[in-house]
Amino acid sequence: MLDEPQKRAIQKAYSAFLESKKLKARPGQKQMIAEIARALGDIRTDSEGRRISDPSVTVIEAGTGTGKTVGYVLPSVVMAQAAKKRLVIATATVTLQEQVINKDLPDIILKTGLKFSYTLAKGRGRYACLSKLDRLLQEEEATASLMDMFAYDGFTLENDQSSLALYQSMLEAFAASKWEGDRDSWPDALEDQQWRTITTDHAQCSGRRCGYFRQCPFYKARGDLEHADVVVANHDLVLADLALGGGAILPEPKDAIYVFDEGHHLPDKAIDHFTCQSRVKGTASWLEKAGRHLQKVLTQQALPGELGELLERIQPEFDALVNALGHTREMLHSIAQFEPKTHFTPQGESQVAFYRFPEGVVPEPLRQQAERLKAGFSKCSGLLEKVAKTLDDAMDGDVPGIDRWQAEQLYPEIGGMQSRMESHFQLWLTYTMKDPEGEPPCARWVKWSEGSFGEELEVFSSPIMSSMPLWQTLWNPAHATIVTSATLAALGSFGRFRMRSGVPAESRCIVVPSPFLHNEAASLVIPAMASDPRNAEEHTGEIIELLPDLLSGDERPKGMLVLFSSRRQMKDVHFGLGKEWQEKILLQDDYSRQELLKKHRQQIDDGNVSILFGLASLAEGIDLPGHYCEHVIIAKIPFAVPDDPVEAALSEWLEAQGRNPFMEITVPDAAIRLIQASGRLLRTEQDRGRITIMDRRLVTARYGQMIMNSLPPFNRIVEPASAVMVR
Repeated sequence: MLDEPQKRAIQKAYSAFLESKKLKARPGQKQMIAEIARALGDIRTDSEGRRISDPSVTVIEAGTGTGKTVGYVLPSVVMAQAAKKRLVIATATVTLQEQVINKDLPDIILKTGLKFSYTLAKGRGRYACLSKLDRLLQEEEATASLMDMFAYDGFTLENDQSSLALYQSMLEAFAASKWEGDRDSWPDALEDQQWRTITTDHAQCSGRRCGYFRQCPFYKARGDLEHADVVVANHDLVLADLALGGGAILPEPKDAIYVFDEGHHLPDKAIDHFTCQSRVKGTASWLEKAGRHLQKVLTQQALPGELGELLERIQPEFDALVNALGHTREMLHSIAQFEPKTHFTPQGESQVAFYRFPEGVVPEPLRQQAERLKAGFSKCSGLLEKVAKTLDDAMDGDVPGIDRWQAEQLYPEIGGMQSRMESHFQLWLTYTMKDPEGEPPCARWVKWSEGSFGEELEVFSSPIMSSMPLWQTLWNPAHATIVTSATLAALGSFGRFRMRSGVPAESRCIVVPSPFLHNEAASLVIPAMASDPRNAEEHTGEIIELLPDLLSGDERPKGMLVLFSSRRQMKDVHFGLGKEWQEKILLQDDYSRQELLKKHRQQIDDGNVSILFGLASLAEGIDLPGHYCEHVIIAKIPFAVPDDPVEAALSEWLEAQGRNPFMEITVPDAAIRLIQASGRLLRTEQDRGRITIMDRRLVTARYGQMIMNSLPPFNRIVEPASAVMVR
């Protein structure tokens, strides 16, 4: 039960917040506070504060305008402090993370009288490794070798000189206290590969033994984490920490109350986190380079005793793996039936094809080959682990003949190799295992691609639902978990979220009301159209024909957002419009997301019309209130790409059980995406505007009506059909 002192503390904080803001209590926000406080108050603990009751998981859908952050922070902070736990807030997007840490939490402290400390948590991958930076700048010959070693499988830096100039400026900026050593505070955009070369992971880091430990940006930031009452992180970091058992970077699960904001992303994020993959050609190339590098180390440095012997034993194992990967490549080409399709990205075109193993079952010859690869990567990983242990001892001065500096230089390279060997081992291990009978199988597939980089085969394995991984790492071990988002229910039910996430059956799932008067604030228009959206050419042509009138209107809005489900259709529509319109359009592919929104706002502030053309990433997580967005146009129902291997494997499994994957997965997911997209219009209670969905299936198909009924209660206008409609 919720104790009276805690109840009073929450009520007092909420009253102070409302009074200082001169606001009235929002019913949805008030209900959210009460539900969370009640759930956390119902947790039973032993004398040491450990939860002894059933897992505490609360799922709350709260629409835009509810004030979710206040709704979960107030009760969670009070209850966490009373239980001597720490609050971990996880967001899916950087935008919300920045809002929580820079705006919401300071405002709550100022306006409520609550006293708590908070900090932002980022993984090692967001911080530069000073040791790597220094080594890359020491000598030119070593630099090329190290860049190969620290690059990802099959990828190298094309312009070493420009990268070296960048690294030099970074080191100078850090030394002058003009840069904090993290990627997010570097003033310029960075290529992913340039950044990966100078960051590290736990396997490569020598910790307190590193000569740069006292200056290390990561460990400096981690010091703040140990004392903060509230830690703000992203979903990926929390999941990575949980996969390691918790407590590696963040608080231990038993001592933490987790809040997952934007929680509709959590199941997919968990699946991505537990997905294994390996490039066949890229891995072989990396093994060859790694072998040459170790041979050079043996030639140039005297490594006495067991260390030298271990390194000499590794080289033949690397060669054996390279040969095995060559055979694997030939085998995959003989097994897989690839049907290449052109894939469009901002970087250009490439040919891509997928082959998924039906029901996740691997053919016996490939399973046997996977056994060989698993054994080979396991053996290499074990040898490298022994080398790393010897180097670890050498850094403590416990290995005669190897000085500390020498060990410190070699340790990150060996640690990096061992980490990669382990990840490849995990992938091939999943190709040797049979899935438990009656349980959802793993999805296993191969991706073939060809472009400017040449030809590559990538091998994947993934769970098709995140229920078991989340139960093992989060729902069961955590003190408590709260999941919230504007879109968690689909078609009026939490069934899809429950199935995908595996939240305990007794978990409370509720919807709290939005403060928006949707019927008065916005119209939802389905225009008269004759084309079938499944016929891309006809549908695109009709969009080009109708769009100028939609973008003009009687009262011309200043800011508009046009959302597409495919990059090709977006580009074709843009190309098909006249120059007059093209000059007003900002195309997503032409700018970074931050720069795109900045230019859009500037155009509106200057009194001009601005039209954003975007894809799924602009359908959520962007905030364009008032004149910045007065008309949202959605090209068609955002169904998932039908050839996604994980979704295809899940559909296959459901069909085998006599279930309907289209109605259980495809339609609910499309409904959620459509709610997210239409949610870009009303960001404040004062906003007004229109949503146009150019897809008649919403009114002609049975599932379309179900999707329509799941949308907020906008004023609906269905224009009369002008031709035979889609059935």
